[in-house]
Amino acid sequence: MAIGLDVETPPEPENPEEYDYEKCPFYGELSVRGQILEGTVVSTDMDKTVVVEREYDVAVPKYDRSMKRRSRIPAHVPGVLEPLSVGDTVKIAETRPLSKTKSHVVVEVTEEATATDIAELTRQAEPDRELSSGDVTQGAEPEATEGEQ
Repeated sequence: MAIGLDVETPPEPENPEEYDYEKCPFYGELSVRGQILEGTVVSTDMDKTVVVEREYDVAVPKYDRSMKRRSRIPAHVPGVLEPLSVGDTVKIAETRPLSKTKSHVVVEVTEEATATDIAELTRQAEPDRELSSGDVTQGAEPEATEGEQ
């Protein structure tokens, strides 16, 4: 509980000389404040940044129902939590602005992704892509193209 949150402190960095202490809430000067959110990692394409997607319900009073909404939040990944993959469930905390779009930092990995989760997220992200025999699927068969009929 070194940063004021109920999260485990990760092990110290392996290379202290090369470590970016300025943007680390655990061993550096970065303070966390405000919101603590939980979501799923949907993109790890950027360097030291992940995109976390949250899904939440919003009440629609006119129809007396609730509607699902999604928000995607870019978050900084400290070097001590570095190997994140798509599908991981993470906890992020609000900080000062770290760049033009980043104002959150990953503070805990609550659940690691399994192979089925990764396949499902890939299918959602790329619906037009044909599945190959190397893809991890459960009972889904690729659709026949015009030349194969």
